[in-house]
Amino acid sequence: MFAVVQFPGSNDDRDMAFALKSVLGADARLVWHAQAELPPATEAVLLPGGFSYGDYLRCGAMARFSPVMAAVRRFAEAGGPVLGTCNGFQVLCEAGLLPGVLRRNRDLHFVCDFVHVRVEEIAAPFTSRARPGQVLRLPVKHGEGAYTVTPDVLARLEANGQVVLRYCDAAGGRAPGANPNGAIADIAGIRNEAGNVFGLMPHPEHAVEAAIGGTDGAVLLGSLLDAARARKGTA
Repeated sequence: MFAVVQFPGSNDDRDMAFALKSVLGADARLVWHAQAELPPATEAVLLPGGFSYGDYLRCGAMARFSPVMAAVRRFAEAGGPVLGTCNGFQVLCEAGLLPGVLRRNRDLHFVCDFVHVRVEEIAAPFTSRARPGQVLRLPVKHGEGAYTVTPDVLARLEANGQVVLRYCDAAGGRAPGANPNGAIADIAGIRNEAGNVFGLMPHPEHAVEAAIGGTDGAVLLGSLLDAARARKGTA
C-alpha cells in the first residue's frame, strides 16, 4: 500500500493517489498529517506538492513538525522508500531527510511549464524503468524551486551519485535556458545516501496519461511500483 500524506494546503495529494491507483494500478491511500503512525501495510510514502500550511515561514518549514513526519522518519530510517515531489521535496529537506534547501526561483517568478530532465542515476526504487541519460518531459509549478547546497555538500552528492535528475534541453544537453529556477548544478532531484529517499521539483503524477501531460512520469512512479512488487515477491 502506498501512503500519500495530506498536509493542510496540499493540492496534489489526490492527483498523486489517482496516478498511482487509477492509472498504475497500485493500492494508494490518503493519510492525514495528524496521524501519528503510518498504516501497517505501508510499502512506500509519498509527500505531494502544494502549499503545506500556506508556505508560512518558508516552504515545508511547518509541515516538518506534523505528527506523521516522525513516522515518516522512522519508515525512512528502516529503509522504506519515501518520495517527495515539489512541496514534498521541500518538506524532506526541511526535515533533514535530504540535504540542502529550496530557495526562491532565480527570477523571483512562479514557474508553471513543462521542462526536460535527464536521468543521471539508474537504480531501484525510483529510476529502474529509466535508461541511462534518458530525457523525461515533466511539468513544474513552483516559486521556490532553486535547489541550493554548499560547495562541499554538492561535491559529496556528485561523488556519491545522489543527483538523480538534472534539468536539460530536449536533446539532453545542459543549457542556461533549460534550468527554470536557477538550481545549483541544474539539479532537479536528489536522493539520500542510502538511496531510499528521493525528492524532485517536477510533478510525475501529472504526466502519466498520454492525453494529459504525457507518460514520462510513469517512468518514476512505475519504478517505485516495480520495487514494491519485487519486495512482495521475495518476502
